[in-house]
Amino acid sequence: MKRIIAVLLIVLTLGGFSFKSKALCVSAESAVLYCADNNKVYFSKNENKRVKPASTTKIMTALLTLEYAERDNKRVEFKKDMISEGSSMYLKIGEVVTLRDLAVGILLCSGNDAANAAAVSISGSKEKFAELMTERAHKIGMKNTNFVTPSGLDDENHYTTAYDMALLMDEALKNPDFKSLTARKTDTVKFIKPENKITTYSNHNRLLSSYEYCIGGKTGYTSSAGRCLVSAAVKDGLTLIAVTMNDKRDWADHTAMYNYGFKNYRMKEIDDNNFFLDVDTVGGENNKTTVGGVGKSGIVVKAADYRKIKRKIIMDNFLYAPIKPDAEVGGIEYILNGKIIARHKLTAATENNSVKENKNILESIKGFFNNAL
Repeated sequence: MKRIIAVLLIVLTLGGFSFKSKALCVSAESAVLYCADNNKVYFSKNENKRVKPASTTKIMTALLTLEYAERDNKRVEFKKDMISEGSSMYLKIGEVVTLRDLAVGILLCSGNDAANAAAVSISGSKEKFAELMTERAHKIGMKNTNFVTPSGLDDENHYTTAYDMALLMDEALKNPDFKSLTARKTDTVKFIKPENKITTYSNHNRLLSSYEYCIGGKTGYTSSAGRCLVSAAVKDGLTLIAVTMNDKRDWADHTAMYNYGFKNYRMKEIDDNNFFLDVDTVGGENNKTTVGGVGKSGIVVKAADYRKIKRKIIMDNFLYAPIKPDAEVGGIEYILNGKIIARHKLTAATENNSVKENKNILESIKGFFNNAL
């Protein structure tokens, strides 16, 4: 009896160990794994806890800078009131670069000097620019965020959450300039003044080299905030955003979160624009009418459900002429576990006039010539 109990204890212990080894655990104070394709959270830890974001703040600073640069890529002279402690682009008083060049320093080498220079150039002061940052944050749904500095240096009133930072990264990736810049391992700035100064800056985001699916992100650190990291990755069309705040194992934790997300979820690309079908037609010149699908969707599903999606054609068994091109004649539904997850239109790809109409046209033409004679 004792041997049976011992065996059961061993089995239970091993079973429990196996379960825990499959669970996703991170060492961050707060974290979130967010899907940009359907706005869902696939993993979280204290996602709405207010924390200090350190230099991940610069995602917002860079986004606004690039948006302004697109409208007016003005020259910016570095002045004394733009100087800042901490990480730097190493700008010197009197040097001149473009607003777009400052975004390179903000995103890649996390320059506090570049962030201040962009803020003062755009809004006249760091304080006014911070108001612009917070206003934009609230517009994109960052309800628990307040920005005070463009650089992310600590301030009691400068805070955000892991979830809010995921929303910010999602918003930033919609900007083509930001998406391109954040993905670069290096970028070069040619100064306007001095004319012969050319500097290459390296991206602090090590995931661009260590994780093959990473497409960008931003690091951050202060002694008070700890190590902060916001990143994004794409695999087989699925876009995930990972955020960790105050995390000593941030590189490993982001890799673990992505491995978890890409293992358990997949993007199902559905394109019906090249789907065609011949349908029986009554009363037409032809007894068939070609119809085609209209629509393209990307649907995120659990990996286990990827091959369970079924397509259902919704339309009558036959059509009645006349049928004009692009006329809606039915639909296509995609069903998973009894629920419709996507719908596309079916429209006529070809014209099919009625026989009656054609006869009337021919009789009219014949009558015209008879009258003319």
